[in-house]
Amino acid sequence: MDRMTDASTGSTDAGTDPMNEDASTGSTDAGTDPTDTGHGNTEGLELEERNSLRRVASLRTELEDITEVEYRKLRLERVVLVGVWTEGTAEDADNSMAELKLLAETAGSEVLDALIQRRQKPDPATYIGSGKVEDLRAAVEATGADTIICDGALAPSQLRNLEDRCKVKVVDRTALILDIFAQHAKSKEGKAQVELAQLQYQTQRLRGWGGNLSRQAGGQAAGGEGIGGRGPGETKLETDRRRIQMKMTKLRRELKDLGKARGTKKANRRRHDIPSVSIAGYTNAGKSSLLNRLTDAGVLVEDALFATLDPTTRRTQTSDGRVYTMSDTVGLVRNLPHQLVEAFRSTLEEIAESDLILHVVDGSHPDPEGQIAAVRAVLADVDALDVPEIIVINKADAADPLVLKSLLAREPHAVVVSARTGEGIDELLSAIEADLPQPASLVDVVLPYARGDLLNQIHTQGEIESLDHESDGTHVVARVHGQLASELEPYAV
Repeated sequence: MDRMTDASTGSTDAGTDPMNEDASTGSTDAGTDPTDTGHGNTEGLELEERNSLRRVASLRTELEDITEVEYRKLRLERVVLVGVWTEGTAEDADNSMAELKLLAETAGSEVLDALIQRRQKPDPATYIGSGKVEDLRAAVEATGADTIICDGALAPSQLRNLEDRCKVKVVDRTALILDIFAQHAKSKEGKAQVELAQLQYQTQRLRGWGGNLSRQAGGQAAGGEGIGGRGPGETKLETDRRRIQMKMTKLRRELKDLGKARGTKKANRRRHDIPSVSIAGYTNAGKSSLLNRLTDAGVLVEDALFATLDPTTRRTQTSDGRVYTMSDTVGLVRNLPHQLVEAFRSTLEEIAESDLILHVVDGSHPDPEGQIAAVRAVLADVDALDVPEIIVINKADAADPLVLKSLLAREPHAVVVSARTGEGIDELLSAIEADLPQPASLVDVVLPYARGDLLNQIHTQGEIESLDHESDGTHVVARVHGQLASELEPYAV
């Protein structure tokens, strides 16, 4: 996860940074923590909950094969997970930490321990309260961890204070997800989108090494920055921020150009009146497996979070020969970083422009309702809630039948499938055919046998209601789109 830490964890010796003295001068005694006195933001909580961090059981990474152990010793960061439980049940809090563990392992980390604290809201200075920081520091020292990962979006001051007190690198949930996206992006557009999101995140978290470079003047006084770096009083921090803004402008321009190419392909499909279906859903819910099952797309399938980021579009057809496209989209997750939503907006907006959404849900997940709510929150951000939706409850072979029954009761327009075994796929295809937009114009024509090209267009673009072969041609009654209807007018009965 080193690529996300240059800007946010630049200090090599937090104890020598005079800028951090005020922020880090909290009491190390939990008894003197103002957030732990039973007043303010902890009012109403049980004393035991307020005075201790709760260890989340069974979240340590298990390494079985000795070769895997030796490999990970060279490669993986050793991390401790920290969360603040502010609402919901204890089960919800544990599910959130379990997901953070999977995210950390996907990014290439070995999880050593996981701690969670019950609070009404995160502490504005240290996220978990200054008294609890000492407990966290003790856990870090006991496990030998070199990184702390927090289950939330931390402010720059919270990151700095935790680093200064615990003496290890601190990463928040946003930086973790951005790192995973950076590892998995393959296409030019995907890499540019991730880089833009990373720069947006770093802009507010720039720090000089030990706080020194942030107060050095630019120009000749700072070692001869030269043209573009001169200016009385310009600091190294300001120069770095300006360069990031220039890079972000360049990336937005590149993404705009790449979007034009995608728009041209989309316009070509629209010109031929080809309906589009988007597969959306929570990460690791089985979207790529479903696309492969429905279209033989051959997309990478892996039991990992965000295994595929780049959208894939394949052409397929209904049982009566009508052509439509099916597109896999980027997986979503709870509290998806705002920077990623903005950077991937052009990709996500394709969901809003589609004719039908297949909303894939992991039926074997402990909280499938939470997955549905998280995905719909992102769809609302891109104005895609008005698009017709089919809930596809995947992994039926591994799901609890009672959970499936509950989901079907909550989501009446849902289909239960298993992309691995093929269960329910025929029912899903029938539902897709029923929900695809119907061609607008009804035509009744007799096509000469020499005009097989027009009959083929009716098959691929329209919906045939009846077809009879007569002596002077093929009698067809069908629904077609406007442009094709005008071409068929000379042959109307």
